[in-house]
Amino acid sequence: MKKLPNPVDRHVGARVKSRRVHVGMSQEKLGDALGITFQQIQKYEKGANRIGASRLQLAAKVLGVPVNYFFEGAPADAGGLDGFSDGSSEPYIAQAADEAALLAAFARVADPQLRMRIIALVEAMTPPKTG
Repeated sequence: MKKLPNPVDRHVGARVKSRRVHVGMSQEKLGDALGITFQQIQKYEKGANRIGASRLQLAAKVLGVPVNYFFEGAPADAGGLDGFSDGSSEPYIAQAADEAALLAAFARVADPQLRMRIIALVEAMTPPKTG
């Protein structure tokens, strides 16, 4: 059985990437801020390597979010604690990748009025928040 990245590690990595892209920071700049290489950032973002607690806390500070941001929407069933996955986490990873792509495209929209219209359009297409 091939050992795949833990679904929670993949989710956290995708959230790191999403936030990094949202704030317009390169992998190299984030790596410098965390005292690691951009290649290590790539491994974190893919979920290939697990981010330690102290480094995740520093990443949260650098990226301007609380630590729990990285776990929002994480899969409840991580496929067991042994790090082996049955592939059931793919919808979560795809969603995080979609969010990163949307944020990157949105960040390139320079016209403030167009940005507001895009936000209004997306909000009109989504169900209202509950709770």
